[in-house]
Amino acid sequence: MADLRGAYDDLFAAVPTALAALLDGGDVGGSVAVFVDGEPVVDVWGGFADAARTVPWQRDTIVNVWSVTKTMTALCALVLADRGELDPDAPVARYWPEFATAGKEAVLVRHLLSHTAGLPDWDGPVAEIYDWQAATTRLAAQAPQWEPGSAAGYHSLTQGFLVGEVVRRITGRSPGEFFADEIAGPLGADFRMGLPAEHDHRVAPTVPPPSRDEDYIAGAARSAPARTAPNPSSSTAPNASSGPSAATAATAAAGPSVPTAIRLRDGNSVAWRRAQIPAASGFGNARSVALVQSAMACGGTVRGVRLLSRAGCDRAWEEQFSGEDRVLGMPISWGLGYGRFGGTYGWGGWGGSMVMIEPEARMVVAYVTNQMREPAEDTRGLDIVMAAYDGLKGLQADG
Repeated sequence: MADLRGAYDDLFAAVPTALAALLDGGDVGGSVAVFVDGEPVVDVWGGFADAARTVPWQRDTIVNVWSVTKTMTALCALVLADRGELDPDAPVARYWPEFATAGKEAVLVRHLLSHTAGLPDWDGPVAEIYDWQAATTRLAAQAPQWEPGSAAGYHSLTQGFLVGEVVRRITGRSPGEFFADEIAGPLGADFRMGLPAEHDHRVAPTVPPPSRDEDYIAGAARSAPARTAPNPSSSTAPNASSGPSAATAATAAAGPSVPTAIRLRDGNSVAWRRAQIPAASGFGNARSVALVQSAMACGGTVRGVRLLSRAGCDRAWEEQFSGEDRVLGMPISWGLGYGRFGGTYGWGGWGGSMVMIEPEARMVVAYVTNQMREPAEDTRGLDIVMAAYDGLKGLQADG
């Protein structure tokens, strides 16, 4: 079995076993964390940080988590909403006046967070995403593809700039700066949007799927096996969750987290690391992802640090849209910045990284990896989540 490092509660032994199986099956490297009540019950890592398998994955190895970054950007907006500085029901133009053009006057902040604004496509050159002013100016000039709020279509790259510019207009700080100052800093979380050069040596570059190279691009979502995450409060687990299943989350995680214009080599570039692309360029490890999102699982307070109120957390779970997503091509339920999957919430990134939040059990499961797989074959995040639920059932039995 693959050699793992770290620590875990014996009740959650299925989680490191699942990670070891992935590494034994050919994955290069990765890390998994499960937090309950804001504290780790699993924090393990293994494999290698490079495709040549010469650099072991270390405790502080970090990786681009792609669209898991969206959950961090959403949390910034939710914190501002909880403070009364951002109204989700307000027109975006209240905070960003230049946005009120080309039929976007009625676009609300909640439309940005729930992928219903009608601006799913990036139609500019890749180089422009590294220039914040150019990217947001381009989006401000675009016309929506549908009546805002009437349909959903996954805003794979654009959502981060849209929500991030609202954050910047309110606070005077970029979303990466706000996240660092108000969320990651107080929590001591090793997660960044806009990675300084001094952290480059810790980065595990993303490895393409077998038989692919760095010109590999994101494609459309494909079907995942129809498995459902267990609901620990149900006597009929593991098939009792209602609404879109965790299999939907796995499909979304493995699928179109970035637009087809983006190649893997773009995501591995220095320019990508330095830029703030708040939908797709966050760097961290499973520990930091789980720690930050424990705020949402634990009523807004983690380890004595209060980020927002319980009501502010609950706002994220309010359903904004349920139905067929025009871009993902599958049914989904969107909250404010998070996908809703039965009793769990979260999102995943291109290549397999994933975070799922179980507020009833105050649990967060995070998995990050540098190894991509083809979307149709990738259920790794779901496997990790299922293993975590095995531990949760044991924990509840002991309690």
